[in-house]
This record gives sequence, structure tokens and C-alpha cells, in this order.
Amino acid sequence: MEYHIQQLINGISVGSIYALIALGYTMVYGIIKLINFAHGDIFMVGSFIGLYTVHTLDSALPPVPLFLTALIVSMLISAALGVIIERLAYKPLRNASRIAVLITAVGISFLLEYGLMYLVGPQAKGFPEIISKHTYHLFGKVQMDSQQLMIMVATVILMLILVFIVHYTKTGKAMRAVSYDMEAARLMGINVDRTISATFAIGSSLAAAAGVIFGMTYSSIDPLMGIVPGLKAFVAAVLGGIGSIPGALVGGLLLGTIETEVSANGFSMWRDGVAFAVLILILIFRPSGILGKNIREKV
Repeated sequence: MEYHIQQLINGISVGSIYALIALGYTMVYGIIKLINFAHGDIFMVGSFIGLYTVHTLDSALPPVPLFLTALIVSMLISAALGVIIERLAYKPLRNASRIAVLITAVGISFLLEYGLMYLVGPQAKGFPEIISKHTYHLFGKVQMDSQQLMIMVATVILMLILVFIVHYTKTGKAMRAVSYDMEAARLMGINVDRTISATFAIGSSLAAAAGVIFGMTYSSIDPLMGIVPGLKAFVAAVLGGIGSIPGALVGGLLLGTIETEVSANGFSMWRDGVAFAVLILILIFRPSGILGKNIREKV
């Protein structure tokens, strides 16, 4: 039992990163029904911004303020990048076919990957250990390290901030209105373009936060690192119910737990395969996801 509890803690730690990335997928899809496949690369860009922020301020700040500064700077710049991508690439295609927008998203993904590779080189970069790693013994052989605790605390805080924005701010109410009926929201005086840009900004900032946390956890980042976590976060969004914010959190945590259990039981080579097997199964047996709702659509 202690062994499985330990794996559950490890899985929640990994799943929290997936959940933060999945929130961007699910928010954008909920507003404009777009699968933004460039979102995983925003995660990658955020990790590099965090890395260079740490290198710049390493000697000037103590560990915790340094981590918070890297997190905030990365989130702000990535939010601006998300808005720029939306305005330049997606807004002109607002009334185009879905396949055209999807192809554009894939093109933006390659542009971010190889553009950054041109700037920083293809080699992996070491991410410094900002906060020293300490191990806390909970009970028996169950333990949690400071990085796992940091991931969970950061995820909970960011989720609470997101819930507050969505439910208690003017922007959040506009986002919900646009998600429900874009044309009706426009007729009611809501600036739809600004609301969509705000959605991209929030989703991109959360992906950037996940990128900084990922770099600190795994100590290495590279320009192609966003591909697999981005796809797994998409699986998490579908698993929880794409378009549902609580669903993104549930799907991320569940996928992380499943992956960790598979690896812990001697099937680590199947870790990535299991994630996509979950996607196939959820699309066959419950396409709306765990917390998603079936909607009637005219075709």
C-alpha cells in the first residue's frame, strides 16, 4: 500500500505539469473550438525564458524570490507571445475552415521550435537547481521531496487564480459568455476579439509556468521538448473533457498517475504509448471526456 501511495504522489507531481498545459488547450477550445497544437511549444519557450531569467538574476536574488521572478517573467512574456500568435496567425482565419486553422497551428509549432533552435542551438541546456532539494518523510517509506511539493503548491495556487479570474472578474464573465454564444456576446457589447486574446494570454502564461517547473524538475530543456508533453497535455484535456477547466485538472492528474504506475511496474518503455492508448479508449467509449458534456450539433 505504501508503494502505491508513493507512486500516487509521484503521479500527481507529473500530472500537475500536464494539467497546467492542458488548461490552455481546453480554454482556447472552449472559446473558439480550436486545437492549438502550438501550445506545447509555448510551454517550451516559457522554460527557456525562465532559464535565461535565472541566469541573469542568479547572483542578485535569493532562491525563492529568484524562482518567483523567473516564473512571473516567463508567464508575462509567454502571455504576450500567445496574444501575438493569436492576432497574427489565428484571427485572420477566424471564419476559415477548421482544417486551415489546424494546419496553421502546426506551422506555428514548427516555427517556434526551429526559430528557437536557430537562436539558442539544438543542444539541451542544463536548468540550474534554484531551490535545494530536500526530502520529507511522511509515514513509513512514503516520502515527498521539495520539488514535488513546489509543483503541487504552484499548481493549486495557479488553479485558484484561474478560477477567480473565470468566475469573479469581468474578463472571466466575458470569456464564459463568448464560450456559450459568440454572436450573442458580441451583440451584448462584449469585445470578442479582446476576450479571445485574453484567453490565449492566460493559457500561454499557465503553459509557461509549467515550462519553468518542468525545467527545475528535470534539469534539462531543449527546443523540441514541448512536443511530447504538449501531446500528452492534449490527451489529458480530452480525457477530462476538452472545454472543461476542472476536466483539464482531473485529466492531467489522472494521466500522470497512470503513467507513473505503468513505469513503476516495469513497463517504462510503454509509458508514452499508454498515454495515447488512453486517448483512443476515451474517444471510443466516452468522447466527451470524464467531466465533459455531450452536445447536439447540426451537420
